[in-house]
Amino acid sequence: MAIPVVVVGCAGQMGREVVKAVHAAPDMAVVGAVDRSHIDEDAGELAGIGPIDVPVTDNLEITCAMVAQERAPGVMVDFTHPRGIYDRVRSAIAYGIRPVVGTTGLPPEQIEELAEFADKASTGCIIAPNFAIGMILLQQACLRAAEYFDHVEIIELHHNRKADAPSGTALATAQMIGSTGKTFNAPEVDASELVAGARGGVTPGDIRIHSLRLPGLLAHQAVIFGGLGQSYTLRHDTTDRAAYMPGVLLAIRKVLGLKSLVYGLEKIL
Repeated sequence: MAIPVVVVGCAGQMGREVVKAVHAAPDMAVVGAVDRSHIDEDAGELAGIGPIDVPVTDNLEITCAMVAQERAPGVMVDFTHPRGIYDRVRSAIAYGIRPVVGTTGLPPEQIEELAEFADKASTGCIIAPNFAIGMILLQQACLRAAEYFDHVEIIELHHNRKADAPSGTALATAQMIGSTGKTFNAPEVDASELVAGARGGVTPGDIRIHSLRLPGLLAHQAVIFGGLGQSYTLRHDTTDRAAYMPGVLLAIRKVLGLKSLVYGLEKIL
């Protein structure tokens, strides 16, 4: 049977891409569409693929209850604002719906609580800061580069409608580099900032992250390593939201076989 999928935030730009990708996948079907706007409109028409007989609703609880009655286990895909995502994930798990979440900005303590809730319910859940395969490869390359460089900073660039800064992807990248146990960016001068924040934010691993928010951008990240007489730059650019869809479809398929929460797409590749 086709995997029943509920798309939360279906009227947003990422939500519309998810509706298109799921509808085109031969082993999936959009059975629910949730948003605060465009109520009762057809989710397929909003996504530009024509009617799919799935009206938009603003009631996640009723949608989850409906999907829970399906013979096949359901999946909820959520790429919305971080406000409310914790409650939506808990609601989905309570109904036996497997969440696949690309929304960033969840504090670590909430992720831990959701992990405990998923464990108790023996229900799979995937939360990933980034679903682009190229970004996962960049992060793996960072781990290799960190073996040889002692200085590194991260620059992330996004459109000016992104609510959180730094991005969850940049934070995850810094955490991965910091997990090597090395000491990075040892100071060589007694520096001062003439403008507060000019040197970016500092993560627990002493890795600085610089966030840019400008119209005309989508999602971009550069990780710059510095060494004696050289620098090494790893960069990933997203020019179309379709880049995330292979990772999203993979997560939808993989989450059905999980019994707990997994953080990061790299854990299921």
